[in-house]
Amino acid sequence: MLDGCGRSIDYLRISVTDRCNLRCAYCMPEQGVKWVDHHEILSYEEILRLVELAASLGVRRVRLTGGEPLVRRGLSGLAAGIKAIPGIQWLGLTTNGVLLEKQLPALLEARLDGVNISLDALDRARYAAITRRDELPAALAGLEAALAAPGLTVKVNCVPTGDNTDQWVPLARLARTWRVDVRFIELMPIGLGAGLSGAAQGTVLAALEGAFGPAALCPPSPGGGPGRYVRFDGFTGRVGFISAMSHPFCAGCNRVRLTAGGFFKTCLQYGDGADLRALLRAGAGDDAIRSAMAAAIRAKPAAHHFGTGPTPSDEGRNMNQIGG
Repeated sequence: MLDGCGRSIDYLRISVTDRCNLRCAYCMPEQGVKWVDHHEILSYEEILRLVELAASLGVRRVRLTGGEPLVRRGLSGLAAGIKAIPGIQWLGLTTNGVLLEKQLPALLEARLDGVNISLDALDRARYAAITRRDELPAALAGLEAALAAPGLTVKVNCVPTGDNTDQWVPLARLARTWRVDVRFIELMPIGLGAGLSGAAQGTVLAALEGAFGPAALCPPSPGGGPGRYVRFDGFTGRVGFISAMSHPFCAGCNRVRLTAGGFFKTCLQYGDGADLRALLRAGAGDDAIRSAMAAAIRAKPAAHHFGTGPTPSDEGRNMNQIGG
């Protein structure tokens, strides 16, 4: 389906929970987190119905996110159900990796195509300081299990800030040996991230070129994602950048989001969209729900306005409540 700007919307990110087993400083407060009540979170049956309707509108790629999606029981069953929906061609998962090693076999059986592992440090003390949890060994075990899985696309996501400057080079070095893309995602001023200082793509790239030499630009990746990739001499994998702040990619945005509470968001920055949970639980038919999704897609904003000051329609929730 085309939105009002002529962009083809074919990618749906689904947050299955707002809960997480880490407390990353840019995402969640360390204490006093107000969770969404369980009865307000979409059931797997409700999610599958919405994915079917989204597929009928042209969605072909789905990613499961959180919070931390692996803290919700039975995720592999949801994954299998999504992959069985006609029209869905690809399914990915974004996770912090802490619970991945144990759950990966069932997810692979469900035909998971790709996994992104959020990892902001390889130093154990630095990791614990950023995430407020001492879980680096478990996260690395999850990464190693994913790398050992045949046919699974594996990416590592790092949010570069002033708190992990000395970790950028070690993280990028993972791509020297392994078939992994290491990506640096600019911090966006949403929720707790608005009070922190992130590092721009140019700053990170300069640090990496200082360690590895000149970077060679890679051709655009299939799927039309926002990542822009480079390769360093002698590297097996690539290094990527998702740079919504310094290099906006709104003109090619192909994605929409479904929060754990059933709100259909068309842009990360704005609070606008459609309350699909209300429609589901009011007994609305497929045509009514599909129409609400289509209307929200047509009204998708042309671009974010990060850096230009707040507007009344801006999103006010933290990232774990929206979906990473």
